[in-house]
Amino acid sequence: MIKHYAVFDFGESYFRSISVLELIKEKLPVSISLGLWMTLLTYLISIPLGIRKAVKAGEKFDVWTSGLLVIGYAIPGFLFAVLLLVVFAGSSFFQWFPSRGLHSDEFGNFGLLQCTLNARCVIDYFWHLTLPITAMVVGAFTTMTFLTKNSFLDEIRKQYVITARAKGLSEHEVLYGHVFRNAMLLIIAGFPGAFIHAFFTGSLLIEMIFTLDGLGLLGFESIINRDYPVVFATLYIFSLVGLVVNLISDFVYTLVDPRIDFETREV
Repeated sequence: MIKHYAVFDFGESYFRSISVLELIKEKLPVSISLGLWMTLLTYLISIPLGIRKAVKAGEKFDVWTSGLLVIGYAIPGFLFAVLLLVVFAGSSFFQWFPSRGLHSDEFGNFGLLQCTLNARCVIDYFWHLTLPITAMVVGAFTTMTFLTKNSFLDEIRKQYVITARAKGLSEHEVLYGHVFRNAMLLIIAGFPGAFIHAFFTGSLLIEMIFTLDGLGLLGFESIINRDYPVVFATLYIFSLVGLVVNLISDFVYTLVDPRIDFETREV
């Protein structure tokens, strides 16, 4: 089994009569779409918002944004997804967005390159992604925002920041030239867990609600049907991706903080 898994030979599915690897490749684009855009939006929202909250700590902006973040975090993602589906993709209120899939029928057979070169296909792709990504992001960036805020607050109070300000540096230069690199260490350290959660485990219910046939739904159905080759293969790939992302995170860690240099340490 180890020998086969080393060359990504997972056998065939018990219930689908197809290679497990081909089955995973077929479902992978959906999970990549959800995980990639969710992670990207989470970081694009959380980091600037967390920095702003740290600068305005204790002021009205900090108070009311904290209230909104807590409310968003308290709302279950699947419940918010149902609300979005009913309001914006149902017949009761508005029919602005599609209720299922990643593409309309006319673009269903387009490959990645074909779709990228077709403006209408790209627009259709993001049109289908709007509601699922919104449902996943609403509560996802709360933890990251507070982590960014607290990291910046810890750094802002340190002596080197006072020294930088005393030298006449602007607030922008202090925040982004000195504080940012040190405060981002915790954010980078938490990236692997956030990425894996968004990429795999975080999208199961969203995939079911919006009928998105991705890895999360595949793994769930395989467990229910006791399709062991698929279950073991997905677990193997999830673990492997987790290890790779952790290695990348450690590498970026050293780029952000030059003080982390194991070669110069005495054993």
